[in-house]
Amino acid sequence: METWEPDFCTALAGLGRFVVRYDLRDTGRSVSYPPGAPDYSFYDLLDDAVALIDRFGGGRRAHVAGLSMGGALAQFLAVDHAEKLASVALISTSPVFAADLPPLTEPLLRAYGEMKDPDWADRDAVIEHLVHGARVHSGPLGFDEAAVRETAARIHDRSPDLRTTGNHNAMKQEKDRPERDMRALLGAVSVPTVVIHGAADPMFTPEHGAALADAIPGAEFLVLDGVGHQAPPRPTWDRVLPAIAFASAG
Repeated sequence: METWEPDFCTALAGLGRFVVRYDLRDTGRSVSYPPGAPDYSFYDLLDDAVALIDRFGGGRRAHVAGLSMGGALAQFLAVDHAEKLASVALISTSPVFAADLPPLTEPLLRAYGEMKDPDWADRDAVIEHLVHGARVHSGPLGFDEAAVRETAARIHDRSPDLRTTGNHNAMKQEKDRPERDMRALLGAVSVPTVVIHGAADPMFTPEHGAALADAIPGAEFLVLDGVGHQAPPRPTWDRVLPAIAFASAG
């Protein structure tokens, strides 16, 4: 949940939202599993999100914003649990299971190849590792190292074992739930939708965001120049915050 800056959440609340951010399994103070051995699937994470909507919504619909893998969860919420949603914001994400869209950029692949695990017992080394990871995903708009370092410190200090975040890449596969063509299913989404994407995203190039916006009837597509694969940086908040909160009048 610390990926979402407190100031961003406060500003969103000021636009009439009751803001809930939370730790996915294997992050922060949520339940965790041994590194490399997560005993859950993507659909369990989806059920967690539904349970939170039910817990805090009091029967009302939720405005859901999802970033990266959170955007994948938001897509499934919009398709499988549309009755629980008032609007959806898909940020820095891609249509689930879309193999025909561009792969990771070469610079990002090189950066991954050069990245080494830190000494996980060394707080300073881990924070530096997190800052470097954020840097290689960021765009040229500007990398606010002080803010990123502050976020990295909060993430470290709230996490018993940051190695478990890698479990999201090793989740169980549910054999009775085959992969689906999400773009075809998104054509039935009727809740107000905004797709927010960085023009310099090295993980999901802008074609991924465009494919999402094209698949969802009436979706707004907001492209952020100079932004990479990251939470919307502060210079974009004047555009991003109203975009996320736009459905409050609808």
